Amino acid sequence: MPDEAQLIYDWNTVDAPPKLDHPVAIHDETLRDGIQGPSVRDPDIEHKLRFLHLADELGVGSIDLGLPGSGPRAAADVERLAQEIRDQHLRIKPLCAARTLEVDIRPVVEISQRVGVPIEVAAFIGSSPIRQYAEGWTIEQMVDNTRKAVRFARQNELPVLYVTEDTTRAQPDTLRRLFGTAIEEGAARVAVCDTVGHSTPDGARAVVRYVRRMLDEMKPDVGLDWHGHSDRGLGVINAIEAAVAGADRIHGCALGLGERVGNTHLDLLLVNFRLLGWIDTDLRKLREMGEVIAEGTGMAIPANYPVLGKDAFRTATGVHAAAVIKAKRKGDEWLANRVYSGVPAELFGCEQVIEIGPMSGESNVVFWLEQRGIAPRPDLVKTVLDVAKQRNGLLSEADVLRIVGAAAPKATRLSGQT
Repeated sequence: MPDEAQLIYDWNTVDAPPKLDHPVAIHDETLRDGIQGPSVRDPDIEHKLRFLHLADELGVGSIDLGLPGSGPRAAADVERLAQEIRDQHLRIKPLCAARTLEVDIRPVVEISQRVGVPIEVAAFIGSSPIRQYAEGWTIEQMVDNTRKAVRFARQNELPVLYVTEDTTRAQPDTLRRLFGTAIEEGAARVAVCDTVGHSTPDGARAVVRYVRRMLDEMKPDVGLDWHGHSDRGLGVINAIEAAVAGADRIHGCALGLGERVGNTHLDLLLVNFRLLGWIDTDLRKLREMGEVIAEGTGMAIPANYPVLGKDAFRTATGVHAAAVIKAKRKGDEWLANRVYSGVPAELFGCEQVIEIGPMSGESNVVFWLEQRGIAPRPDLVKTVLDVAKQRNGLLSEADVLRIVGAAAPKATRLSGQT
């Protein structure tokens, strides 16, 4: 077989391909920001624990365990999850969100001290002029809140991620004052947030570059996070642009859950970072992670959802299926997983599946029958295909087997099959 470069001409690499000059980590916000979605159910602790382990196995570097200041249930879940990280020696690092108020940060401090695990404090405050106007805040009040909050967390020996909400609509001078204050008080990281999904890729690139230059002037070793939302459907591409522009930790939520239309999709970040060559993580449990969080939150995975959806790697269309079948008959799964797919199924523990429906051809039916050890006699193939052409959707396995059964005794198993 020809090598990959001969079979796929990759235009993605022709004009200014995304390149990183720094490592990039992925941070999960599913159990905090994700469950803020109006239709999302807060998962029980068992689902949260399963999700925590899967995120760890999938190479997610850090996870927001919740906002313990919001109530007893949240605080109890945060503590149990922190204990699991400690007891099971997980690599994933814990974080908790808090407003820039001592009353919010204190529960994080107390949980951290009880469990004996350092928990990063993500202290957040709005930064855009529209938010300031709505809240009636002055810049001096915002600076004072920032100083007190970061100082309190650092006095209690917790690392701080300082988060400016709505960064992508904030004035540069405001960002300089707020970030400068947080860094003076010991914040190890800051976050640029596209809180309302305002950014285009150009905007994401511009603000991240601006903040990265600012941090390099102030204190170059301060880390830079990107936290995006998907109101314009641009969450993933904005995250990629932010990483290229200088962000070294990117936030996401499983299934793109979150307030309004949701946050950047954590799973699709993992998919795209792997395909871009930025990570080499084993992602075969990605579908399991999606299923766990779908079950726990009551949010079904759409059939056409990339990689995780049930239709991601299956086809019933004649021309498409014929190409996949020809590749499979060559005994080449690499070829079969790429000839009609831009996402290699085997990277995610999947394979291409051939179905039968109104858009199918004979090759679909022949292959389907052969895969189940049923002799693909021309009359049987025609009967199945005739039924399929009258339907408005796919034939289920039970449908096809009923047709085969009705054709008995003529329908026979392939030699050696039972």
